[in-house]
Amino acid sequence: MTILFAVVAFAFVAWVVVLLLPGQAHRTRERLEADSAADDDLGTVTVLIPARDEAECIGRTVAGLGAQGRNLAVVVIDDQSTDGTADVARAAARGLSLEVVAGRPLPEGWAGKLWALEQGLATVDRPFVLLLDADIELHPRLIPTLLARARERDASLVSIMAELHCATGWERLLTPAFVFFFKLLYSFAASNDPGRRTAAAAGGCILARTDVLRAIGGFAAIRGALIDDCMLAATVKRHRPPIWLGMSHSVRSLRVYGELREFWRMVSRSAFTQLKYSTPLLLLATLLMVVTLLAPVAGVLAAAAAGEPRIALAAAGAWLAMSLAYWPVVRFYRLPAAWALTLPLAGALFLAMTWSSALDHWRGTSARWKNRVYVGRG
Repeated sequence: MTILFAVVAFAFVAWVVVLLLPGQAHRTRERLEADSAADDDLGTVTVLIPARDEAECIGRTVAGLGAQGRNLAVVVIDDQSTDGTADVARAAARGLSLEVVAGRPLPEGWAGKLWALEQGLATVDRPFVLLLDADIELHPRLIPTLLARARERDASLVSIMAELHCATGWERLLTPAFVFFFKLLYSFAASNDPGRRTAAAAGGCILARTDVLRAIGGFAAIRGALIDDCMLAATVKRHRPPIWLGMSHSVRSLRVYGELREFWRMVSRSAFTQLKYSTPLLLLATLLMVVTLLAPVAGVLAAAAAGEPRIALAAAGAWLAMSLAYWPVVRFYRLPAAWALTLPLAGALFLAMTWSSALDHWRGTSARWKNRVYVGRG
């Protein structure tokens, strides 16, 4: 019981530190919503949409671009789709200046999305390029708002973490937690500070300066990256800061994760990559997650069974502090306040996904995505 008390006391202190740190990484203060008053002349922007078997989503994605403003150019890179993705995109264009580029076979050493973007970048002759996933729907006038933010801050890159789909039971449990853990790992405030090394982006929606992309060597500079958005942000920030990352209800993901295995596949394909394929880092992450996320719940249950009020108080305090830290993201996803208490369960599942990712890597496969297998270099 002495050891358990020490563990839950450590968890309590850790979560209080998260709540009080100056960067406030757990909060959702970095926000950008579509501004209907923003200048709608988009003659300086080309949208690049890499798409591989995205017929289910890309129609809504392309249609949403028609409400962004005037003179927008859109390029869809059809990455050897087999489901009619290109035809769906053309049918949804409705007056947009849309070009479809037939993607060439994937060269060795390239990630599929980056190879598609590299082919799309070769067609761009405008100052700004918007990298948009094929499953992302933009609220009207979101692109003019992004453009205004880039100019206002003289930023080389402006990125929005999309509001992920959060309707099914598994999504309600895991989606807010996924965003929360990302925010703790990559503080948005630190990423947006030109004097800090931290750099992050959300790959679904990134507005970048074309000259900066070409100056860093295009997407060839990060050709094999599996966590391509953060790698791109880091490369751009080193070359020409600042960058900016925020959240928005005006950028919505259409991807539905109705079953646990679908979410599991999405997370496990890059979880061990995030740990640089390091077994010591995996063990450290496991220890931290067990202590900070699972021990408070175990402490409450064990103390109740053993009649140990001191441990019960410390464990409950840790669980409460954890829930308070989680609450801003829970509120962003319009879930009830009590939902913040579910973070330990979500954390246990994410820990299992991380170990699954490590096991796949040790078996020789670091990621499977869109019928492609990627082998990471550890």
